[in-house]
Amino acid sequence: MRLIDLTVLLDPANREKLPPALQHAAGVVAPRIDYNNPAEAAGKDEFCASLGCTHADLPDGEGWGSEQLNDFNSHCGTHVDAPLHSGSQCEGKPARTIDQIDLNELYRPGMVLDLRPWAVGGEYIMPDMIDRAIAAVGRPVQPGDAVLLRTGQEAFTMDDPQFYNQPGMSAESTLHLTAMGATILGTDAVGWDLPFRLMNAKWQEQGDKRLLWDGHKAITQREAFIVQQLCNLAALPPTGFHVGFFPIKLAGCSAAPSRVVAFVPD
Repeated sequence: MRLIDLTVLLDPANREKLPPALQHAAGVVAPRIDYNNPAEAAGKDEFCASLGCTHADLPDGEGWGSEQLNDFNSHCGTHVDAPLHSGSQCEGKPARTIDQIDLNELYRPGMVLDLRPWAVGGEYIMPDMIDRAIAAVGRPVQPGDAVLLRTGQEAFTMDDPQFYNQPGMSAESTLHLTAMGATILGTDAVGWDLPFRLMNAKWQEQGDKRLLWDGHKAITQREAFIVQQLCNLAALPPTGFHVGFFPIKLAGCSAAPSRVVAFVPD
């Protein structure tokens, strides 16, 4: 059994790579981290304050390592969206929060849909593209599957404008997958939907408010868990593996940063 990490690194340095117009969203990229190194004054001071000793009393001349995490969002990095993220109601019932999702629902058979031949940055991923990618895998989506979309966005870094011009899932395409029985919907893109600026432009042009965040809003009709900012999908076979999506257990929250791991048989 091989374990493949599908989780992006939460590196505070990436916050500075965001364009000025997106600096307000830095909390979804990484936290600010104050590092207390055991060999430095901050690590020693915290140790001494906790144990009531002085630097002269430190057993090996060092304190301890600790970090203070600041200014980050429940949707930081690779994360699992609970249904509450899409709306207060899901399938006519109160939408579940991240702590209400059982881990058994988050350990699922995986399937990678390689959409790169058809997906175009800044445009919708259409149902027929999904069908062609499924046909290439050689088996249908089965109830309870975790369907992972390989859009090609992993090729771009955060300082590349194309990183923020992802292909997006529409309501129609999202419901196409959930109707097949997929319960986890993952992507290597920074977002599940079209980029916000493009959604706004479509709404302004057509006057149809249903175009605003329609991929996510589709979850209110059919429950599923959206997972964004995956990586290493190229290391996975198309099918024949399981994926564990392990979110931090945050009370009452609409999402949580998660360690996502694929379990691939040898």
